[in-house]
Amino acid sequence: MDSPENPLGQIPLEIMISVGTARPLVREMLTLSQGAVLPLDRRIEDPVELYIGKRLIARGELQELDGDQAGQLAVRLTEVADMKTSL
Repeated sequence: MDSPENPLGQIPLEIMISVGTARPLVREMLTLSQGAVLPLDRRIEDPVELYIGKRLIARGELQELDGDQAGQLAVRLTEVADMKTSL
């Protein structure tokens, strides 16, 4: 006999993807304009981190989708946290 679906499974989660951090000086921020480039502390091939709230839940690689979703970013998971411990 199948069990009824858990209603908690219908609640959407917001996952934040961290691709890097920038540490400009305030004076540099005050001079930024449209088209400015803000360098991050990571390279394009470095893993990204996935968070729910402040909890790290996984790591992965950025990818660009093909076909009907061409140009859309996605993350291929390479490491998933054991929800009982941290990564």
